Amino acid sequence: MIGERGSVSRRLVVVTVVVVVVIGAVIGGIYLFGTKAPAKAAGIDNAAATSTAAVAQRSLSAQTNVSATLGYAGSYSVVNQAVGSFSQLPTVGEVIESGEVLYAVGGQPVVLLTGSTPAYRTLVAGISGPDALELNNSLVALGYGAATLQGSTIFSAATATALTKLQAHLGVTQTGVLTVDQVIFLPSAARITTVTATLGSAAQAGAAIATATSTTREVVVALDATEQASVKVGDQVTITLPDTSTTPGVVSTVGTVATTPSGNGQGGSSTPTIEVDVTPTDPSATGALDQAPVLVAITTASVTDALVVPVASLLALTGGGYAVEVVAANGTHQLVGVTLGLFDDADGLVQITGSGVHAGVRVVVPAS
Repeated sequence: MIGERGSVSRRLVVVTVVVVVVIGAVIGGIYLFGTKAPAKAAGIDNAAATSTAAVAQRSLSAQTNVSATLGYAGSYSVVNQAVGSFSQLPTVGEVIESGEVLYAVGGQPVVLLTGSTPAYRTLVAGISGPDALELNNSLVALGYGAATLQGSTIFSAATATALTKLQAHLGVTQTGVLTVDQVIFLPSAARITTVTATLGSAAQAGAAIATATSTTREVVVALDATEQASVKVGDQVTITLPDTSTTPGVVSTVGTVATTPSGNGQGGSSTPTIEVDVTPTDPSATGALDQAPVLVAITTASVTDALVVPVASLLALTGGGYAVEVVAANGTHQLVGVTLGLFDDADGLVQITGSGVHAGVRVVVPAS
């Protein structure tokens, strides 16, 4: 996890190596917090070679870098209610829009309309409910119904009139009534992913004949559950595609239920994860790949005008806390205690604050 103080533990290996440099420096005559030793070049008294880096003042971002999967949002099951033989079926990869024929049984088309409530009864004038609501909304969206139908939960005369226009477009009898076997309600346009029915086979009421997704591009992250608190809706994301190009996105949902990957005990990871969904800012830039592996960098925090040093310059103090070894213009060295802020793992930088530390001051770092 990338954050503020909690991230320090992840760098103990780096810091431990650097402490060896400090011990050598102290033995050579450099004392803590303000006591100066004779001017010497960085690294002369140390067994390990060192260099210096300038304290910079700049913006800094903390990022969580994880693997993810690029695809399409949603997973829908197409459940048939008609009886007869399949005379038309969709194909894998085909996109069916609202108002279009999804499939046909016995030559009679089954139309796709938008809604989250499945068709469960005949829709006729006088009834009301969520199914009537989504029919009205679909008819308005398709241009067959008046705007006054939008949001209405009642199947009215105006609904019947609009429905006959849709039926005329589909080439079926204009009854102004919609039976349960004539319509499939799905949350969005359907991108077909599998088709289990075959042409000419018997259509069974209640049987799933296909699966689909929406046409909305989405990146799904299986985030370590311990990092949930560091990621929030609205965080900016950089998506690295399989061809190494990048495109921006934003965190749209953060899961609250942790799951353990299947296959535990067979060499797979057993770390609980939560689902984090990312919406690409420019969906067209993500191409048409489905279930493609991608990398995402989630910006979890940022600061402006921060004093920044390389993480490798941090020195762990025996009594706790951290310091940097400052080199004055005359070559004098001294350790200055600092408070740590934001870490940027991508660039290996950390935000610091401390008395006597300002932009341009040079600090000791291990030689590269």
